[in-house]
Amino acid sequence: MSEQPPTPAPTPAGAPEPEPIRFFGTSWLNRDNGYWPRRVGVSVGALAATAAAVLVLRFGIEGIALSEDGTFLNGLLTAAIAVCSMMAVRRTWKVLTEGRDQLTGWMAEDKSLGAVWLIGGAGSLAAYFVRSLVEAPGEAVRRAAHERAVAQYEKRQAGRGRRPDTKAPGRARRKR
Repeated sequence: MSEQPPTPAPTPAGAPEPEPIRFFGTSWLNRDNGYWPRRVGVSVGALAATAAAVLVLRFGIEGIALSEDGTFLNGLLTAAIAVCSMMAVRRTWKVLTEGRDQLTGWMAEDKSLGAVWLIGGAGSLAAYFVRSLVEAPGEAVRRAAHERAVAQYEKRQAGRGRRPDTKAPGRARRKR
C-alpha cells in the first residue's frame, strides 16, 4: 500500500491565497502536484532556450566577421553583447530573488532599454536556468509575501478572538 501525501487543510474564508507562479501554479506552496517534474522541465527548457539564444547571437557575430569590417568592430560587438548579457543577468536575478518591486534606477521598467534586454536575453535565460536549479524561479519572493500575509491574517484572527463581543444579546447600547 502506498502512502498518500498529506492533503493541505482547506484555507478558511478570507485567508490569503498564494499567488501562482508561471509553469507551477500554486504547487510551489507545498511542493506537490508535479512540482519536481516541473522544476526539471523548467530547468531543461531554460537551458535549451539559453543555448538557442547563444546560437542566434553567434550567428550574428559570425555575420559581422564575414563582412570583413575588421576585428575592432567584431570585438566591439562581442563586448556590447557581453555587457548587455551581464545587465540582463543582474536584472533577472534581482527580479527572481527580491521581486519586481525592488527594481530601481536603470533596472526599472524603462522602454528605452528594451534593446539591451533583448540583446542580453541569453544572459537572462541563463539566470533563469541557474535559479531554477535552486527553486521555482520567483518562489522565494512569493513564499515570503505569502508568509507575511498569513501571519497578518492569523494576527487579525487572534485579535478578534480576544476582543469582547459588543454586539452580544442583552448588551444593546442605549441612546441618550
